[in-house]
Amino acid sequence: MQNVKKMHVKTGDTVMVRSGKYAKVIGKVIGVSPKEGKVIVEDVHKVHKHVKPRKQGEAGGIIETSGAIYACKVQLYCPKCQKGARVAHKVTANGEKIRTCTRCGETL
Repeated sequence: MQNVKKMHVKTGDTVMVRSGKYAKVIGKVIGVSPKEGKVIVEDVHKVHKHVKPRKQGEAGGIIETSGAIYACKVQLYCPKCQKGARVAHKVTANGEKIRTCTRCGETL
């Protein structure tokens, strides 16, 4: 197995950016790259991308998209506390693992 890091966030999670230019911004995770240790968060770190037309009749140009940021800069967001949350892993009665907020116990 290659040197792939385990990620604390998954695609579709709601996260809060902890540091940097986008600190305290809340967004949804669009993509995860464990090999690089980065995540792509909706409406965070906007970058301009030059796109060539691939098919005949398709327009090329400059588009704005979300860029990747390091995963260590984001934290899961608890909607009940309305803050970034530390995560506790609990096992339910039927053997299913769930992530909960350590502060309030809300399922994330």
